[in-house]
Amino acid sequence: MSNLITTVFYVGRLPWAPGTFGSLAALPMAYLLHRYCGFPVFFALTVLVFLIGWLATFTATWGRSDHDPSAIVIDEVVGQWIALWPLSAGLWHAGVDPAIFPYPGWIAAFILFRFFDILKPWPVSWADKKTTALGVMLDDVLAGVLAAICVSALAWYAHSGAL
Repeated sequence: MSNLITTVFYVGRLPWAPGTFGSLAALPMAYLLHRYCGFPVFFALTVLVFLIGWLATFTATWGRSDHDPSAIVIDEVVGQWIALWPLSAGLWHAGVDPAIFPYPGWIAAFILFRFFDILKPWPVSWADKKTTALGVMLDDVLAGVLAAICVSALAWYAHSGAL
């Protein structure tokens, strides 16, 4: 079961760019959660998936020398969802039809999350150096937070009339 969870139904087993595919897999899931459940449930499920992913990652890596195998992509799902929080929260707060999930926002969230996840600036690099299951999850959480901050700034800029 931990293998199914950590690889997000085997997306992490794809032969190349499993992290990118894990992030891509997170997008339709986020859309469905946003559309049918709203931001509060999306937020709560992100926290729940983080906790489940942490436990599954601990189980999947216990006693192994590689503490962060590339097949583990549940951390990408959580980080990508965090990057999408500003978009979902803003639309939910404004009372916009939940079927609307504008592509500039989720494209920006995807690109920015992948940018921070790959380049690993501080504090992402700090978490990435941890050799625990929490470190595996936390570096993507922090990349998602950095991406969410940038998505928020871009949304503010786009909606401020500056464009």
